[in-house]
Amino acid sequence: MTDRPQLVLLCGLMCDARVWAPQRDALRDRFDVLPVNFLGLGSMAAMAEKALAMAPPKFSLVGHSMGGRVALEVFRRAPERIERLALLDTGVHPCVETEIAGRMKLVEIGHTRGMKAVAESWLPPMVAPARRGDATLMDNLVDMICNTTPDVFEGQQRALIDRPDATPLLSQIRVPTLVATGRFDDFSPVSQHEDIARQISGAKMVVFEESGHMCTLETPEAVNATLLGWMAD
Repeated sequence: MTDRPQLVLLCGLMCDARVWAPQRDALRDRFDVLPVNFLGLGSMAAMAEKALAMAPPKFSLVGHSMGGRVALEVFRRAPERIERLALLDTGVHPCVETEIAGRMKLVEIGHTRGMKAVAESWLPPMVAPARRGDATLMDNLVDMICNTTPDVFEGQQRALIDRPDATPLLSQIRVPTLVATGRFDDFSPVSQHEDIARQISGAKMVVFEESGHMCTLETPEAVNATLLGWMAD
């Protein structure tokens, strides 16, 4: 480990390090950057323990989507190790019954029709309407999904269904915190993030105006600039 600031990036549902490639490339000259994926794990607890095992003793932590929920679980377990916290396109509330049905429907698609069918059903609503015709972006996202299996997908979905309510943690956060989402993120909307930011002392709220849920790849320049500013706090 070097004396440079340590930055840990937590991947979201079915994503691997490619989801953080623009940030890793933009930030690695200034920081030691460690992406962490959770493929093959089936609980928030296991995901948090993996992140803590891989991370240095002190680090700044960024979580995207499911990774944001894992970031809060990491904070629950080891708040003294976290120097800064960023929550992107995520949430804190526990699962509700209507959400379970939607998640398990996608799991069924995976088992019966394969992961490409999951990608075709799930991904388009996750990106901003103007980006759905971007073949490079969409092919990259589809490839990440198809690089996994229905069993891996089901494990992560069940982890999200069983996730704890992270709301009580928000008032305990005292490190510089960024809360951000895409303007077109209907899955984790702006209003949801505004509510999260209000409950964290001193939190900064940012909206990526041209992005949907997959902000790290949809609007990487805006995300990179925002993370650089947050790391300077």
